[in-house]
Formats: sequence, C-alpha cells, structure tokens
Amino acid sequence: MRVVWQLLAAVAVAAIGGQAVTAVRANPWLTSAVGLSTALFAVLVYGWVVRRTERRPSTEVARKGAASGITRGALIGLGLFGTVIVNIFFLGYYEVHGRGSVSTAVGLIGFMAAAAVTEEVLYRGVLFRIIEERLGTWISMSLTGVLFGLSHLLNPDASVWGAIAVTLEAGGMFAAAFAATRSLWLPIGLHFGWNFAASGIFSTVVSGNGDNQGLLDASMSGPALVTGGDFGPEGSLYAVVFCVLMTIGFIWLARRRGTIVPRRPRPERIAAASTLSR
Repeated sequence: MRVVWQLLAAVAVAAIGGQAVTAVRANPWLTSAVGLSTALFAVLVYGWVVRRTERRPSTEVARKGAASGITRGALIGLGLFGTVIVNIFFLGYYEVHGRGSVSTAVGLIGFMAAAAVTEEVLYRGVLFRIIEERLGTWISMSLTGVLFGLSHLLNPDASVWGAIAVTLEAGGMFAAAFAATRSLWLPIGLHFGWNFAASGIFSTVVSGNGDNQGLLDASMSGPALVTGGDFGPEGSLYAVVFCVLMTIGFIWLARRRGTIVPRRPRPERIAAASTLSR
C-alpha cells in the first residue's frame, strides 16, 4: 500500500499547488512566492509520507547536501539548455531583439520550481524508486521515462515527437541523476535549471506550453528538428543529443559508485509484492 499512499500524496500536492500557482499567474511576485512554497511543501509531504509508509529516514530528501545538490543540478541544467540555444543561434534560427521582463522572469522562478519539484517527487521519488526496487534500474528508467514523456502529450502544443524527445532526454537523464546520487536534489536542480533557462532566460516555449517572456526578448523560427517547432527546443535534436550524452555520464557515475540496482530474481519479486500488499 505504500506506493498508493505516496502516489496520492504526490499527486494531491501537485494538483493543489498547480491550481494555486495558476490562480496567481497575473502577479509574478506572488507567483514566485506561491510556487516556491509549493516546492517546499511537496518535499516536506514526500519526506513525511515516506517515513510513515516505509519506516525509514527519507534520505533522498535529507537536508544535508540539499543546497549543493540543487545548485549543481541547476548549473548543469542551465549549461545544457544554453548549449542547445547557442547551437540554434549560430544556425540563425534564434534571434535576440533586446531585453525582456525581469518581473516575469521572477514569476517563472516560482512556477518552474513548483513544476520541477512536484514532478521529480512523483516520477523519480515515488515511481522510479519503487519500480527499481523490484525490476532494477534499467527497466525502471525505461518505464518511468516513457510515462514522463507521455504526460507531456497533455500540453497545449504537444506532439508525438515532443513526447518521444522528452522520454529520451529528460526521462532518462533525471532518473540517471537520481541513480547516481540516490538523492532527489540533483534531479530537482537539473529539472529546474533546464526549465528556467528555457522560459526565464531565453524566453522559449517549454514542452509545448506556449511562449514565455523571460530576461531576453527573443524569437525562434526554422526547421522543427532543429528548433523543436511549437513544442519548443526540447523537441530539438540538439536537446536530445546533449541530454542523452549527459545521461550516459550519469549512468557511468552510477556504475562507478555501485548504485545500479539489478533486477530481482522472480522469488524475491513475489516476496516483495506480498510485502507491498500488506
């Protein structure tokens, strides 16, 4: 039953927090405050429900290492997305017209923080971790990556290719980051850094969710395989290639640290299933 309670807790926080953030979108400063509060609340609820249902310390969201993990992840995310934009820029498909809006960028900090934390708690903290315990790292990474990609089909300007791209680049990369560190802080920072760079700095579409006005007043046009089209740069081949390379790096680190979980033998999976049903 632990997976049920953890899923319910994660989905409830995401739904309530999402509604609250959407309700104050017109005020960027309030959006930032509500979004950051949602992110904090999601971590606290996740830690609480894990301690209650698994009778163990919620080490994956331990306070120690939180700041450094989030900071490292955010810098990697910013750097990765910046690399994608630089390549598109040099091809002439991304153009900067001037300065954007600081206040809107501030609002996007909270909005993207709430999205990054609630999604990482749900997909990596609950689904990836629990599936991995029974089926191993590789199967769990594949299954949760596909689920994560499919969830993006619900976005306004979604596309099948966009969902495939997210599966390949983000679903695998965030799971590999968790596998390498056994902490949610790095994938949370990575997720936030990528999304905020896309929206709050370079003012591009994020996962088919429409235009954003960040620190730069910019526009993008060109072949969809290069720019991502209406789905945004996450649908660019550049994004897929660079993120897959980063995924390989995290997997290498996980293997070096011995944190890859093998698939359990069938008798152990049956025993684990009976334990979960209690």
